[in-house]
Amino acid sequence: MSTTGTVVPEIGPERPDRSPPRPSLVMRLHFYAGIFVGPFILIAALTGGLYALAPTAENILYSDLLTTDSAGPAASVAEQVTAATQVRPDLSLDAVRPETEPGTTTRVMFTDPSLGESERRAVFVDPVTAESVGESVVYGSSNALPARTWISGFHRHLHLGEPGRIYSELAASWMWVVALGGVVLWVRRYRRGGRLLTVDRSSKGRARNRNWHGSVGIWIAIGLVFLSATGLTWSKYAGENITELRSSLNWATPGVSSSISGDAPAPSGDHAGHDMSAMAPEADVVSAGIGRLDAVIGTARAAGLAGAVEVTIPATADTAFVVAQTRGPWVFSTSSLAIDGNTNSIVDTNWFSEWPMAAKLAAWGIALHMGILFGIANQIALALLAVALVTVIVRGYLMWWQRRPSASAPPAGGLRRLPVRQLVPLAAITAVIGWFVPLLGISVLVFLLVDALLGLRRRASTSEST
Repeated sequence: MSTTGTVVPEIGPERPDRSPPRPSLVMRLHFYAGIFVGPFILIAALTGGLYALAPTAENILYSDLLTTDSAGPAASVAEQVTAATQVRPDLSLDAVRPETEPGTTTRVMFTDPSLGESERRAVFVDPVTAESVGESVVYGSSNALPARTWISGFHRHLHLGEPGRIYSELAASWMWVVALGGVVLWVRRYRRGGRLLTVDRSSKGRARNRNWHGSVGIWIAIGLVFLSATGLTWSKYAGENITELRSSLNWATPGVSSSISGDAPAPSGDHAGHDMSAMAPEADVVSAGIGRLDAVIGTARAAGLAGAVEVTIPATADTAFVVAQTRGPWVFSTSSLAIDGNTNSIVDTNWFSEWPMAAKLAAWGIALHMGILFGIANQIALALLAVALVTVIVRGYLMWWQRRPSASAPPAGGLRRLPVRQLVPLAAITAVIGWFVPLLGISVLVFLLVDALLGLRRRASTSEST
């Protein structure tokens, strides 16, 4: 019996051919994405780190508007809103956010035609003295003040408008692919005898950078997939597809009808803003509505609507008040009620407990992404995640530079070497993902085309040399 037969499978030339070709393609995509999409992800990480800390920064920067030293019993909400309307009699009253605890101010919002989409003018009122302490522009359902709004816009579109959103969508589209691809490659290396979750501090140069890149990447992979998934809900192209999918599966965020007749549901959604083009409110209706505010809020509280709320004041006689819970630290439900101010009766309800699970997960995920759900702990965790991601990207580029592109790039032509039984499902999966996440699909096709062309060029060059 020959001993060669038992040795050849282990050290003979056939073994490299027996290795599955898929990791080479994964490595190639990971490499291309790291080089060409890496800068977009790096910018998203840097701006995202600022965005994560924005809620706390806002509380510090605008403490003169958000807090008060006055002590004593609070005036009625109607008195506070009346004081705000006297400050801005030129604007149409829209909603009020009563103070949440002693030492905080009440926020009264007005529609202002001079402002942009989803922006409102807010007058901040001392609840004890019923006097204005100042005013500012607030943005969206989160009522972000100017500094946080600026940071949010920088993170979302670099203040370049709609064209700038392509950068953030491209980053979000690729982040989960890069993260999971890196996990596959690093686990594969670990099985061959490397480290998995720790950094080898004894290593030097490129080996140390590679070890840091892989180990830290493993630790933050789940966080990156989460940020990618929730970030895509804000995107233009993939976000529209996500909205349509949720609607078709009855996973959309429910709304509450603000019509007393029940014909016109109020706007709803995880990113709903405020329509500045709505018809001007009737002055007598608004004036009467202010007088009913305290009773309406009392009805909502008695029904079980606790915590911070925003009360939308009806502009017409056939419209109900809408009292909705607002996002905040450790707030896990955003229920809302429509209340007829004439009878003080509830005409429609939207209890968070009755939402589809997918809608609940989306609401929690968005609040977590915004650094709101768990307060300062949430913000610190997101900031640390951003810092870790920046180091992973920088180490990746250092690895590339230390060996130069020609040496550090994995072999081209990974797609060409795939057997048909693997190529067909891969093409089908790529097509589905590409339709659902268009920027990812387009860039994958570009990468694969470049890879195939480089593979053919290398093959031709090898043939000529032989």
